[in-house]
Amino acid sequence: MPPAMLQINRADVVAEVRDAFERYERALTGNDVAALDAFFWDSEFALRYGATENLYGHQAIAAFRAARPGVNLARTVTRTEITTFGTDFATANMEFERPGVGHAGRQSQTWVRFPEGWRIVSAHVSLLPAGGAR
Repeated sequence: MPPAMLQINRADVVAEVRDAFERYERALTGNDVAALDAFFWDSEFALRYGATENLYGHQAIAAFRAARPGVNLARTVTRTEITTFGTDFATANMEFERPGVGHAGRQSQTWVRFPEGWRIVSAHVSLLPAGGAR
């Protein structure tokens, strides 16, 4: 059970994280590399586990984004779950489908509020096998 003072899913904080999450999604599908870089915590401790890569630190994440082809990035979000803990920590989890691919994907992000705004400190993307359980 969370501490008594910790508010779970305060409406204003959920709205802030949802806004950041949706802006991230637009940047991702639009291949806005500069915006994507800005969403991640600028630290050696940031990490992103992708469908085929393990990236440790902001520099590795930015290098991956810069080298990734900006094609076939469209996807349909089928479910999003955002949970906030107090005013400065949140998780965002979503399920998605890519047109014509035949299997679903999942994405999880851990967000922290820093003086410069909400930043992703950890992210994970995975794909379910075709016909996999949802």
